[in-house]
Amino acid sequence: MSMINKITLLFLFFLSAITFAQTNKQTEEHYNGWLMYFGSHKLTEKWGLHLEAQIRRNDYLIHPQQLLLRGGINYHANSNITLTVGYCFVETYPYGKLPSKSTFPEDRIWEQVQIKTPLKKCEWISRFRLEQRFVKNPIYKDDTYKPGSAVYTNRFRLLNRFSIPLNNSTIEDKTIYISAYDELFINFGKNVALNIFDQNRAYLAIGYKIPIIGRLEIGYLNQLIVKANGIQIENNHTVQVGISSTIDFKKAKN
Repeated sequence: MSMINKITLLFLFFLSAITFAQTNKQTEEHYNGWLMYFGSHKLTEKWGLHLEAQIRRNDYLIHPQQLLLRGGINYHANSNITLTVGYCFVETYPYGKLPSKSTFPEDRIWEQVQIKTPLKKCEWISRFRLEQRFVKNPIYKDDTYKPGSAVYTNRFRLLNRFSIPLNNSTIEDKTIYISAYDELFINFGKNVALNIFDQNRAYLAIGYKIPIIGRLEIGYLNQLIVKANGIQIENNHTVQVGISSTIDFKKAKN
């Protein structure tokens, strides 16, 4: 499949998701803020660590939305292909107009292939991720709501991201750039009934390549979520501030 066909397919997925949300009477708008750290740190020429933390807040950082902690082991097959396997913990809080009944945790195992494709000045990154999710949804017990037993589901995520430098020919130190991506989330497995389409994320940001440290980005994310009942929809408008660090631990040890 050519690059143009892939982009067209992703656009159609996103357009159909927006249309679905607009025709659903239970769509609710939220305004969120996410503070994020992403680390990809080499330990050897081939092996490294993925380290990630996200603090997600509702109502412009006033109320808690989620805490996400994700780690993994990277294998750098070559300069453009990275394979990762890891674990993720997520704590979700009641927030917004469609809140959960109580705070509840989720454990994930995840596997990922990331491919970087240079396109003249444009940097194109494709990411394919599988997640095995163990979600302890709230249940009513002992006159209150509390996390129940873990329910196992699977999820597939497809991301395509494009970044274009503004003041250099490539994204090198001290480069200002713009970045955009779209990521589609699809649920599958026997415990998924009504929300095969889980969510879509569309993102636009401006970034700066900080010498030694990595990249700083400030952007806007439109997150469209279908709740587990397949009826309620969240249309989340999110301001993101993120640091992506590529500090080489191998060099630091030397």
